[in-house]
Formats: sequence, structure tokens, C-alpha cells
Amino acid sequence: MKMTKAKRSRLIYNIVTFAVVIIAFIALQSMIENKTITRSLKGQLVPICCWIVMAVSLNLVIGISGELSLGHAGFMSVGAYTGAVVSGLLINVYQMEDTTLRLVIAIAAGGLLAGVVGALIGIPVLRLRGDYLAIVTLAFGEIIRSLVNVLYIGAGDGRLYMSFLNKKLPDGVVMLVDGAKGAVKIKPISTFTAGFILILITLVVVLNLINSRAGRAIKACRDNRIAAESMGVNVTKYKMMAFVTAAVLAGMAGALYGLNSSTVVPTQFTFNQSINVLVFVVLGGLGNVLGSIISAALLTILPEVLRAFADYRMLAYAVVLILVMIFTNNPTIRSFADRLFAPFKKKESKTGGDAQ
Repeated sequence: MKMTKAKRSRLIYNIVTFAVVIIAFIALQSMIENKTITRSLKGQLVPICCWIVMAVSLNLVIGISGELSLGHAGFMSVGAYTGAVVSGLLINVYQMEDTTLRLVIAIAAGGLLAGVVGALIGIPVLRLRGDYLAIVTLAFGEIIRSLVNVLYIGAGDGRLYMSFLNKKLPDGVVMLVDGAKGAVKIKPISTFTAGFILILITLVVVLNLINSRAGRAIKACRDNRIAAESMGVNVTKYKMMAFVTAAVLAGMAGALYGLNSSTVVPTQFTFNQSINVLVFVVLGGLGNVLGSIISAALLTILPEVLRAFADYRMLAYAVVLILVMIFTNNPTIRSFADRLFAPFKKKESKTGGDAQ
């Protein structure tokens, strides 16, 4: 059975995407072992992995499903707090000293709860369209941040204690979440290797979903909702599938992110973080998974690279963003790129024609 040109292109794209991630991991791991990596960059490795997962998952909603979501940081905060609580519970109540197992359970729990929340939000929200959906998801992110701001959770006597608004917990419990102070007494257990594995899991899930029958239905709903409905496609079902999958991945990234530091506070998951992830997606290209990976990594490192500018580094960061957006969307530059790669495209089309 001959492979079609479209299938061949998808296979090459997937191989290149995985190859870029694996080569980057091997190179960075080698730098860590040889101690040639800066301390600042080494501290950014786990957050970079988290933001890559966030960007790829949001691209599934915006680029593939065609829905604008502005509350992705809300799912990340759900995962971060869940991971911190589960990890604290395992070590304080069940005395689980195995950090790898504790990290796996915490990440899985963060993704699961974020997925449940995503399903509960998605049922009413995904029936909306356009700006209404964006506004509701924005409100969701702010509601989650406000709720965790007044949440108190403690562990003791083999039980988990929870309270809202008032710190009404029994004496002697180990405080896991202390309201506005956030998740406290976290023992950092996240590793760069865990982040790399999470990226691979994300790519396997997203790329397989995109190239599956469900993925084609999701893109059909994005391109023409009325035509998809007329062909019997359950639009709400497939949009829900993309939305919940993205929520689960964001929750897992949040758990990894939360367990990378000793404290998680609500201010880390504001509306600005959702916008940052949106910038990663738009800059990398809507529907372009590899572009999301590259843009998330570069834009996470860029503020640290520009730290030499001190007070002007964020201004320089904004200027760089504007220039990149202008150049990547400039028709003249695009036509130049098309002319530059035209010989390769012609060669590929001839090869495909000969194969047929």
C-alpha cells in the first residue's frame, strides 16, 4: 500500500518534531553533566518544559479546534495546587519517600482534576462562540485564582482537612495550602527528565489526536461548523474532546511547575500567564505544534537573556516580540521564503508524481 503525499508529510513533520525535542534534551543533558550550562538557564529548564506543554495544549484548542480560550492558566493552577496537596499528603500522611513515584502520582492527580474541571466548564461554555467563549474562559481563570486565594488545606491524623474563607483547621495539622500564602512547605521534586517525558507524552497525545478521525472531525468543526453539523458530526462532542484534553495536559504541566519550587501562590497564575501562553501559540503559528515548542522555549529564555538591560529588559522583550510578529506576517518575507524553498517543493512534487 503506497503512502499518500499527505501522510508522508505528516510523518516527516512528526519525526522532525520529536527529533528536535530529543536532540535538545540530549544537548542540554550533556551540558549539565559537563557543567557548561549557566545556573540561570539550568533553573529555567523545568519551567521551559511546563510552558512548552502549556503552549502545545492551548494550540490544540485555538489552532486545531478554532476556539479562543483565555483561561488556560486556571487549569495550570488547578494542577499546581492538586500536585502540591497530593505530594504533601503522600509524604506527611503515608510517609512515601520515593520522590519519583510521588511525582508521577502528583502529576497524574493534577491532570485528572484539571480534566474534571475542564469537563464541567466545557459543557456549558463550548456551546458559546467567538468572543463570548473567550470572555467566559477568562472569567473562569479569575474565579479559580480567587478560590485558591481563600483555600486552606491541611493534613494530619491520616486525614485531609479543608476550609474556605476562614482558617478553621484543627491544631497540629501540617499546613499544605495557606490561603493567599499559597501552597507552602513543598519539597521540590520536579526534574528536567520528568519535564522531557511530559513533553513527549504531550506530543504523542496531541499529534495522534490531530491525525486521527476525531482530529479530522475537530478541524472540520473549526473550518465550517454548519457543514460539519449537516454531515452528522457532533460539534460539541469533538470540541469538548479537544478542550478537556488540553485541560488535562495543562493540569499535568501545572503539577510539574508547582513541584519545582517550595511555594505556589495564586499570583503565579493570573490572566497575564494565559496571555503569555497565547503569545507562544500565535508566534509559533496556529496549529503548528513544532512552532509552539520553539516559541515557548525561546520566549521563556529571552527575558533572562535580556536581563543585562536591567530596567529596560521587558521593554526590549516587547520590542523583540513586535518585530518578530511583523516579520513573520510580512507578505514580502513570506514570498521570499516561498521562493527560497520552491526548488525543494518542486523536487518533492516530482518525486511524489514518479511514485504514483
